Amino acid sequence: MTIAAILKHKGHEVISVGPTTNVAEISHVLTNRRIGAVLVLDAEDQLLGIVSERDIVHSLAANGSRTLDMTAGQLMTRVVRTVTPRTTVLEAMTTMTAGRIRHLPVVEHGHLMGMISIGDVVKARIMQQDHEVDSLRAYVAGAA
Repeated sequence: MTIAAILKHKGHEVISVGPTTNVAEISHVLTNRRIGAVLVLDAEDQLLGIVSERDIVHSLAANGSRTLDMTAGQLMTRVVRTVTPRTTVLEAMTTMTAGRIRHLPVVEHGHLMGMISIGDVVKARIMQQDHEVDSLRAYVAGAA
């Protein structure tokens, strides 16, 4: 199964903010949308970075309440790992586990196609395993 299959089911919507959006506003977006990260895009929709709940918490520990006045451009993770629609679920899971990250933007030929979370990947992997188990059961039942 590929990331394209996840996006086909999930959709391609990406929640993003601009680099000047302050962290207080980002926190509202995360809470209202019930998501764990937002992408930071420039005016041409080019990926600049990502701001996650974890980034905010780490900044709160280091900077206290000053964090709320910081901008996405100041707080964002600038080196963003990405996947393509052709990336397999297992490859994405490996990337997420190795990098200790929970969100991966999906990019193809420089264009943002969507974003997946660790929850999306785990759900897809479970569905894939369920399908394999059902196929094996049908094979064994047919062979008996």
